[in-house]
Amino acid sequence: MRKRDFLTPIGITLGFIMISIAIVSAGGDNAASFMDVSSIFIVIGGLIASLLINFKMEQIKQLNKVLKEAFLKTDQKLPELIQLFVHLSERARREGLLALENEMDDVEDPYIKKGMLLAIDGIEPEVIHDIMSAEITAMEDRHYRGRTIIEKCGEYAPAWGMIGTLVGLVLMLNTLEDPATLGPSMAVALLTTLYGTVLANLVFIPMASKLENKTEEEVFIKQIIIEGVIGVQSGQNPRILEEKLSAFLSTEARQNGHTEDSVLVEESVHEA
Repeated sequence: MRKRDFLTPIGITLGFIMISIAIVSAGGDNAASFMDVSSIFIVIGGLIASLLINFKMEQIKQLNKVLKEAFLKTDQKLPELIQLFVHLSERARREGLLALENEMDDVEDPYIKKGMLLAIDGIEPEVIHDIMSAEITAMEDRHYRGRTIIEKCGEYAPAWGMIGTLVGLVLMLNTLEDPATLGPSMAVALLTTLYGTVLANLVFIPMASKLENKTEEEVFIKQIIIEGVIGVQSGQNPRILEEKLSAFLSTEARQNGHTEDSVLVEESVHEA
């Protein structure tokens, strides 16, 4: 089940709020000087231009979809996943694999359903493993290509900020005969670097890292599913299968006998 991940918008909002408070506290009446339209145009316009050069239009059209992924999370509880395979294993040993076909109507995860249907069809375990692993590889490639756009935004934003600063410095040097303009001109020149750096380190780079973590978590869960599917198909004892899959759980979850209401996938990824 996919839910909204509120940590991403909270983190971004909190970052901008703290920066704004710092500006207002230090700048006082001069806080408005931190806004400069030309600097915004240089950073945002240059960033868009670089993306158009670097990527195909099909990839750029996927940017909005990729960004949305940073604001969503999959609510997957590993103990519940393990108990599902234990249940399937018990029924398969009792009634045969064909009896599990009706169970698939209640399974929401298409990856589990695909694996179990392959098992029910009598496909060899090695073939099932290869098919499901190939899907993981394809998923990682799709996620990487989508994440690359965000990573490039994190690279290009500070660079365009520096370009804007250089433009401002050139304009400043042209007015050296008027010392009164040096301070304001230098401030405007540095704003583009500020904008580019903030966008990179508060928005794009953290989002790219979060998307990478989400991919690792999804791969981790799919590996558990592969082991569960093959265990059910091979007629493995349900208790042995449970112990085998429990190895993917965090140490704390195993010690508590899987009775926790919620086990974070992130903890299990780091513990495994």
